[in-house]
Amino acid sequence: MKKTFEIRDIDCANCALKIENEIKKIDGLKDVSIDFAKQKLYVDDQENKIDAKSLERIARKIESSVSIYDKEEIIIEKHKWTLNHYSVLLGFLMISIYLMMDTWVFMFESHIDLTLFILSYAFIGGKVIIKAFKNMSHGQVFDEHFLMMIATIGAFFIGEYIEAIAVMLFYQVGEYFQDLAVNRSRNHIKSLMDLKPTIAHQYKDENLEDVSPEDLVVDDIILVKPGEKIPVDGVIISGQTTLDESSITGESTPIQKTEKDEVLSGALNINGLITVLVKKPYRDSTVYKIIEFVEQNSNKKAKTEQFITRFAKYYTPIIVVIAGLLAFLVPYFMTFFNQSLYTTEFPIYLERALIFLVISCPCALVLSVPLSYYAGIGKASRQGILVKSGSDLEQFSKIEHFVFDKTGTLTKGDFVVAKVFAENKDHILKLAAHAESNSNHPIALSILRAYQGEIDSKSLSDFEEVFGKGIKVIYDDKRLLVGNDRLLLDENILFDKSLDTHTVIYVAYDNKYIGYIILEDELKISSKETISYLLKNNKKVSMVTGDKISIAHDIAQRLGITNVYAEQLPDDKRNVIETLKKKDKTAFIGDGVNDAPVLMTSDLGISMGALGSDLAVEASDAVIMNDEPELLIHAIDTSALTRKVVIQNIILAAGTKFIVLILGALGFANMWLAIFADVGISLIAVIHAMSILKTKKLS
Repeated sequence: MKKTFEIRDIDCANCALKIENEIKKIDGLKDVSIDFAKQKLYVDDQENKIDAKSLERIARKIESSVSIYDKEEIIIEKHKWTLNHYSVLLGFLMISIYLMMDTWVFMFESHIDLTLFILSYAFIGGKVIIKAFKNMSHGQVFDEHFLMMIATIGAFFIGEYIEAIAVMLFYQVGEYFQDLAVNRSRNHIKSLMDLKPTIAHQYKDENLEDVSPEDLVVDDIILVKPGEKIPVDGVIISGQTTLDESSITGESTPIQKTEKDEVLSGALNINGLITVLVKKPYRDSTVYKIIEFVEQNSNKKAKTEQFITRFAKYYTPIIVVIAGLLAFLVPYFMTFFNQSLYTTEFPIYLERALIFLVISCPCALVLSVPLSYYAGIGKASRQGILVKSGSDLEQFSKIEHFVFDKTGTLTKGDFVVAKVFAENKDHILKLAAHAESNSNHPIALSILRAYQGEIDSKSLSDFEEVFGKGIKVIYDDKRLLVGNDRLLLDENILFDKSLDTHTVIYVAYDNKYIGYIILEDELKISSKETISYLLKNNKKVSMVTGDKISIAHDIAQRLGITNVYAEQLPDDKRNVIETLKKKDKTAFIGDGVNDAPVLMTSDLGISMGALGSDLAVEASDAVIMNDEPELLIHAIDTSALTRKVVIQNIILAAGTKFIVLILGALGFANMWLAIFADVGISLIAVIHAMSILKTKKLS
């Protein structure tokens, strides 16, 4: 059973990683993952035995301040100053006043100096020291609090009092601004993805009552005011308005809605007062499915995240070991090289080792990488593309071969009358429309749309639909046949067979062949643009369809696709994908109606406009909310941008730390620079990760 918990008050991304590893040790739990950016804990509790409090007890072995809540609990976020903030401020004021008086007023006694230094250090670094000891009691030695405590206390022992206090102060200030940046980043992304309506105005006995959207049932009547979100899916029964559906479908142009028009939950009512008849309860509505899609499937880490997780596991211990060697072993060898005493060399290399300890926490990497993917997923959702996880977002830009279903994906799936071949074109269209008037087949509906005249149902009798062939009916006391060539052959009607590659509907009236109608499946507006973009970017493109070869090749030719698989059943499509996967990373894009096996087989399964199909959502790695393929271009672009930012952050963080480590070992770096390489770079990496949301296009 998959469960999602809210987790709060984790000090850093590296601490989240340690908590995650500790929870993984529990028997019966699978797929444990903590998303530091979203403040969520995901577990697959197969025995349904774990709860929030049990997890909290385990987490507090690593981080004593952590709180874990059930997903449904209301959490009051605290962003006010804490006792630690006031303590740091007091320590800062104390050391500042001391330094000013010591410089300009009078010199203090040395023992007073030391007392003031210790008090200032205790006030500024009190929280860090307390956490260090608590974590040590739980066996967490390689903890950033412990390492910072050792580094600064070490500086005290070698007489660098001011530097020790300043390093702790700047560490605390850096942590404060880093937390501030992360919280603002979280809130910004949440606001972009916050689709859930909070209130509904329900009519009860002609009175309006404010209720939760979860309390609405089918056939309830609600009022939606300007500036409010549609709470559930429904139909307008009075009023007219303009809706902003950009958060649902990615369509930026506002849409006019009036009576009898359907409205989607989560859409913003811009300017009209409308009364809506509820058609779906909240849990079946569009907005709930979007939220569930994102919430329940976002714990699959990208390969880059997995690499950083493995890297962080070994980075800190290795740096600490090197620091130990630098402090105790290198001075021994330097005594031979410089012909000096060990006591002379030891303080020099101890200070350099302390710089190593300050840089030993990999927070900049562990924090910025998942936050970048989180921002990328947020950006994609605003474009109308729901992506299950960072791993799936990463895949978009790595796919080498895109395989499209035809009907409903590249074409609208709605037939249109393209040509009519007959002596009297209006008459044959009228006959065909009357014959098809009792059918709900897509071909019948397209002919009726083309006719647009009145249907005289009294003149029709003996209606018979022949499966796979067409319609037999009596019209004005004469036999009327409308269907494919097999229908006319069965009825022994002589006719000239059309060589057209599209769908051909033949018409015979009063036992005589009178002509035929050509139907075409209309291309979607952005299909050609999407295919051109992929081919231009050296991607392989194929089309797979259940349609006959002639129709498939006609559509492919119009789109510029050369690789076509026609007359394919669902199992045949799956076999095609399995074959293509052996050569290239392959994505399948379908309408999700009957493509679930194929979506699951591909490296990346993308369904279009399929949020109404639970099976398609479960099988898909991503869902394009509207029916236009062009959103695939945006998804690829966002994926590439996210990867670019992730790589830049890795180079920035790892490169800076590596350079400062070398400078520290050679004696060219001080602790202030080390603090910048730790907290300062983390802050820069977080800000850079958030640039994903603001960048419109990858250059």
